[in-house]
Amino acid sequence: MAELPSGLLEACVVVGAPSDKLRDIYQFHLQSKLDEIPVLEAEVLQVHAPPFVSKESNSSQLIGPAFSCVQRRRRSFIKKNRRDRAAEVLPNGETSNRAEASSATEDISVPKDLDLIALPQLCFPGGLQLANEQKEDSYHFLVFTDLFGNRTHGVVVQYYRAIQSCQEDAVQNGHRWNSSKSRLFTPFAVCVISKFPYYNALKDCLSCLLVLLRPTRQADFEETIKEFSAKLSLVPLPPPGQLHVSFNLRPIHVVLPSRQDQDSPIIDIDLHLPFLCFTHTTLLQVLSCLLQEQRLVLFSANWARLTLVAESLLLYLQPLSWQQPYVPVLARGMLDFLMAPTAFLMGCHISHFEEVAAETEELILVNVDDGIIQSSWSETIDLPLAAAESFMSRAEGLQLHYDLELCHLGAGTDANALRRQRRDWQTRLNTQIQNIALELVVNIFRDVQDFLNHEHRVFNSEEFLRTREPADQLFYKKVLDTYIFHSFLRDRLNRKRDTFSRMEQNTRNHAHRNRAMTESPRRPLMSDLSRSGYTSPNDRLSKRLGASLPNLEKPASDTVTSSRPTRRLDVGLKSPQKAVTVFRLPEFPPPLAYHYVQNYYSDMVSSLGKAINATLPEESALMARYHYLRGLVNTVSNRRLDALEDFQSLYKTDSDIFPSQMVKSLVDSLPEAERLQADKRPELKRLISRVKRDQERERARDDSGREEDSVKRFKLPKTYMQLEEFVKCIQESGIVKDQGTIHRLFDALTVGHQKQVGPELFRVFYTIWKETEAEAQEVRLPASVSEHIEPSECVFKLSSSVKTSRGVGKIAMTQRRLFLLTDGRPGYVEVAQYRDLEEVKVSSAPFLLLRIPSLKLRVQGRKEAFEANLKTETELWNLMVKEMWAGRNMADQHKDPQYMQQALTNALLMDAVVGSLQSSKAIYAASKLAHFDRIKMEVPMMVPKTTAETLKHKINPSLELAAPQAVDVLLYTPGQLWVSVSMGKVMVFDASSWSLTHTCHVGNARLNCMLGVDKDQVWMGSEDSVIYIISMVAMVCNRQLTEHRAEVTGLALDTEKYSQKVAYSCSAEGTVMVWDVSTLQVKRHFRLSCDRLQSVYSCDGTLWCSSTDNIMEVWRNGSLKQRLTLPEQQKGSTATFSSVLLLLEKEELWSVCVDSGEVCIWHIKDTAKPYHRVALQDCTGCHCIIKVKNQVWVGGVGRRSTKGKIYILDMERHQVLKELHGHNDKVTALCSAEDRYVLSGAGKQDGKIAIWKVE
Repeated sequence: MAELPSGLLEACVVVGAPSDKLRDIYQFHLQSKLDEIPVLEAEVLQVHAPPFVSKESNSSQLIGPAFSCVQRRRRSFIKKNRRDRAAEVLPNGETSNRAEASSATEDISVPKDLDLIALPQLCFPGGLQLANEQKEDSYHFLVFTDLFGNRTHGVVVQYYRAIQSCQEDAVQNGHRWNSSKSRLFTPFAVCVISKFPYYNALKDCLSCLLVLLRPTRQADFEETIKEFSAKLSLVPLPPPGQLHVSFNLRPIHVVLPSRQDQDSPIIDIDLHLPFLCFTHTTLLQVLSCLLQEQRLVLFSANWARLTLVAESLLLYLQPLSWQQPYVPVLARGMLDFLMAPTAFLMGCHISHFEEVAAETEELILVNVDDGIIQSSWSETIDLPLAAAESFMSRAEGLQLHYDLELCHLGAGTDANALRRQRRDWQTRLNTQIQNIALELVVNIFRDVQDFLNHEHRVFNSEEFLRTREPADQLFYKKVLDTYIFHSFLRDRLNRKRDTFSRMEQNTRNHAHRNRAMTESPRRPLMSDLSRSGYTSPNDRLSKRLGASLPNLEKPASDTVTSSRPTRRLDVGLKSPQKAVTVFRLPEFPPPLAYHYVQNYYSDMVSSLGKAINATLPEESALMARYHYLRGLVNTVSNRRLDALEDFQSLYKTDSDIFPSQMVKSLVDSLPEAERLQADKRPELKRLISRVKRDQERERARDDSGREEDSVKRFKLPKTYMQLEEFVKCIQESGIVKDQGTIHRLFDALTVGHQKQVGPELFRVFYTIWKETEAEAQEVRLPASVSEHIEPSECVFKLSSSVKTSRGVGKIAMTQRRLFLLTDGRPGYVEVAQYRDLEEVKVSSAPFLLLRIPSLKLRVQGRKEAFEANLKTETELWNLMVKEMWAGRNMADQHKDPQYMQQALTNALLMDAVVGSLQSSKAIYAASKLAHFDRIKMEVPMMVPKTTAETLKHKINPSLELAAPQAVDVLLYTPGQLWVSVSMGKVMVFDASSWSLTHTCHVGNARLNCMLGVDKDQVWMGSEDSVIYIISMVAMVCNRQLTEHRAEVTGLALDTEKYSQKVAYSCSAEGTVMVWDVSTLQVKRHFRLSCDRLQSVYSCDGTLWCSSTDNIMEVWRNGSLKQRLTLPEQQKGSTATFSSVLLLLEKEELWSVCVDSGEVCIWHIKDTAKPYHRVALQDCTGCHCIIKVKNQVWVGGVGRRSTKGKIYILDMERHQVLKELHGHNDKVTALCSAEDRYVLSGAGKQDGKIAIWKVE
């Protein structure tokens, strides 16, 4: 049968003293032979685990209709039965004469990973102590961890029952002898075990159980607990999101809160308890010890407090996950666990404090009751100062006392209403605390992202360490070696979208709002410098060669400085509290009768159906969760096809919470007859085929190894490398990612040799690269020099001290200029900005009878040339300065600052090549890297005047990739630019600064079209036949429309009667679907006969649909109104329509073709042939066309080269106004930004986006 979902109950276990021992002790007690009440050894008395009811089905499969009933994960527990209990006296004095018909042992089926051996000790951690008076009930909480790190949670209640004599004279005249002298009380422990940490909810459940147990006769004791357990097994868990589940156990309603999202933990405890126990400083010290994976022991006189505080502390660290041994409650007989050599988090009774402190070393001892932390070291290592100060500042504003909330309220008379009021307050407080704790974690690890190489899964730990504040480095050094950080790092490399990444992204957006996508990602410091100024030379020069270069040696302590300027840390996210809906389960049936249980599930399905029908279309997230719950219930009650329909509806509405494993199991369990029925339902057939595809992908991923689990540290090669291995090694090192640059570097290092790079040569090259960086970092620039430099500049190269025509000193190279750093009293002498250079050449200066090689520069506006006697460095500086000059010119002409960054990289690589080769061919080898200087010499660099005037800026979406990727689709929504590049990757740019704000992936196939549907939805049509819907607010894709059978090629929006908004989508095989935007349901669909349908447009009551060979106007019901075919001149084997433009105000339709440099203009009312044609000069094909103001922009490709061109046509006169040259590949996409700018995207040889000003 299908693997059923995990439910609330895993097992319910009763622990207590064996009855024969109790009887013997009671006899001694009556005879006054007990000197003191003994401590007994507890044992398991009862185990109750689902399923509690079963029925043989026609397929001979055992059906256990209960959540958490996973049949294959069970084992036997042999429980001893005591025959001599046949004459046991019951609480009311009656004698039970039930003979035990079973054998001496009973085989009970229990969950496989349930440890019943240690459980008795944990249920009575202080020992099982009898009492001669009734004691209060006591609760505490347990956490069990298996070998794989999976946790199970337990809630234990200890309650006392009177021990009754088994002697006949204990009953007189049918009444129990109630002498106080004969009373003796024994504790029983009832432990409810769950896979999920529902501590408050299970505590409420046990409170309800005790109400039933107190008046219960001993004969009914076991049956009462069994019924209680069976009821809990009928409770489904709520899906992630804002839907909670409640049920009535009498006398109270119990609520199961849902987790926030799929990756968030369930929180059902009071998170503010540690704030009540510790000062903020002490709390931060405890968190610091946890992050460093120290050996922590919590102490308290209250067993419950240990687990609740420990759980809260670990939740504060989310999404970092504690990986070490975790036992929050240690029984008296388990103190030897504290001798474990590994890191751990454990808790024990305060009475053992002195003993533990004396016997063990290197422990962090935390007294929860007194709020004190103590260690065997002189002091603990604190958290980074800035993050800690931000945390304490935010924590000061927390309102931790519920009584202050009640000041203005009267006395409540409804217990459930009072509980609800308290629960709402606690939820709000928990959310605030989670937010503050998450902000702390983000502020500690924010910069990790800058030191990752995702492609090769490399983290540069040494470079990261070197750039921390000196006072924080010891903390980071310890944390970087922990399992908790390694797991966190793996998630970052896998680009996991969790609470950390969302807060880090959102707060980073504010910090980097004005940073355009033109800076090299290898130099994240430069954006920081632009905010902080040049306060210290180390700040200016650190990380100048990138964040991906591990040090070869540990830097000296006096040179380890931080590159991060002091700044106010970003505040946490203050998102509004989402409204929560509580679904109330039906009243429980008699839980041990199969028929009643099935009726109970039918009632639940009916209630969920009503809830779905009552949910408004715009509340799609809530509807998805109702479908999830109904799918679970249908699965458990073996309504498999109904369950699959619910999961299909869920997948369309919110794929984030789609239970993939359960649905796969459900599909595999379908009998043949039901499988045939499913194949007849298109929706279910699509779901089953998708599940199969996912299974195949998963198998393929497993076969290819666990790459996503690996985290590598860069290591120098040990063997000779061919080009392919060299490219990979350079990319892993983080020196450069661009493959073209790496190929040129390979040519440079192999000049005059066999085409392979040896390990020794690479080591020398890499060492020089690092040494050059270190030398530059030793520069001390005084304020008198710094004030002449732009805030975003860094010194990248310094010459040796030389004589120049402007004095003696060192020539400094930044990304903008050359300047002379004069010797003696350091001064600043401007040499030249690269854009002002007129000539760069090697010359020679006379000295006595010698001629000394020198570098001569001529600068615009200066009569005298600048000359520097660089001697042996002359040839290298000549190459570097020429490359920077050429890069500056290209950057200015193409409005693309990335050219400057590339030139800078080329110059620094030249320097490292010359230093590593040390031969007569070194300069010739370095010249292989003079990429832009070569282009300047070979090809005229002039950009046409019209292009230069219209082009405003360029963005490179492929900046962090090894090779450019084609821009597939562009979409502008107010304030945002959406860019689709290769394999479902979507990038979102801020339209005010053109800086990247978000990146997400939708599927694994190319996107063909995008459409802004309303203020919160962007629809994306994919080659994999799915329409993905992204929320603009949350920036997540959690809804998918899967009705199309072929790739989705076009999307359009329209309003039908009654102002109802509808969307149109078309797929390649000719299907057009009409969607109700509010419900995401298909209203109607039709099929057109055409070759390849590639776009749809809605206007004035009809639809215009463009295919490769014709353009059709159809009525909204799908019937054809008219058809346009390719003009005779364009008909051919390869000629196809590529894009069309409707101009309704002129009753015109403009069309362009892939293999034609002509724009055809048609009358809408006379479509026999185009009435006008516009020939585009030097154009072999057009790919896109849009209207902007009174202009038409056409994107195509040139005839004499593969360079992309944009033609601007006058809409009235049908003439070409401008011809723009802005791309090195065909123009694949165009979009307008509020008619002020036009954005164009190019093919994969270029991969950039150009921003053009509209006149």
